[in-house]
Amino acid sequence: MHSFQLFLAVMALLAIVVFICLFYVDAGYGKFYQPKWGPSIGNRLGWILMEAPVFIAMLLLWWFSDRRNDPVRLVFLILFELHYFHRSFIFPLQIRGRSRMPLSIILMGALFNTLNALMQGGWIFYLSPLERYPSSWLSSLPFILGTLLFFAGMFVNIGSDSIIRNLRQPGDTAHYLPKGGMFRYVTSANYFGEFVEWVGFAILTWSWSGAVFALWTFANLAPRASRIYDMYSREFPDELDTSKTKRMIPFIF
Repeated sequence: MHSFQLFLAVMALLAIVVFICLFYVDAGYGKFYQPKWGPSIGNRLGWILMEAPVFIAMLLLWWFSDRRNDPVRLVFLILFELHYFHRSFIFPLQIRGRSRMPLSIILMGALFNTLNALMQGGWIFYLSPLERYPSSWLSSLPFILGTLLFFAGMFVNIGSDSIIRNLRQPGDTAHYLPKGGMFRYVTSANYFGEFVEWVGFAILTWSWSGAVFALWTFANLAPRASRIYDMYSREFPDELDTSKTKRMIPFIF
């Protein structure tokens, strides 16, 4: 357990370092793709290769655990895998256009995703006390509140991705400001939804491992949301009301 606590502490410190660095260096994918990141492949395959490892690793951690039939831990698994099944195998196939993703970004993402599976799966299936999650946990306040947040975040995340995906008609290469849904409040509503999801997961598991992942989610997405906000401010000065619309957290950031 001491080694796992040290692991979580190191991951939390790395999240802070990444948060600072990403304000100075754009992760070179999507809107900020740059050839300087090295060899690249198509976005669809890139997303699958980057996200699928956490889906597979979490399944393996569950399968080889002697707690795999525990009902509460099984619910945790289903919620976690629900997000990553969508992110690994549905979202990539919905991507339009022919954007590319550097292999270096894919490898770094896959490495982090695997470490995240070790954080969540290690705690849930191996290190949490056996009595930590009795069946009554499913009716506890943390579980109910966290699950509501998780699904609310998922709804916002998927809905916002859909808005972005449908900004252009086939063959159109112009840039547009996303509108509607949570984009009324933030320019990176998809990131807000994902952050809310993992805050919800941290609450429903009531675990430090979940909290560290929520921290990582913010550290990874907030600087990118800030860059997107600045880009939209320059491109759409007459459409973006910067006095009301925030970057990623409504009314706050």
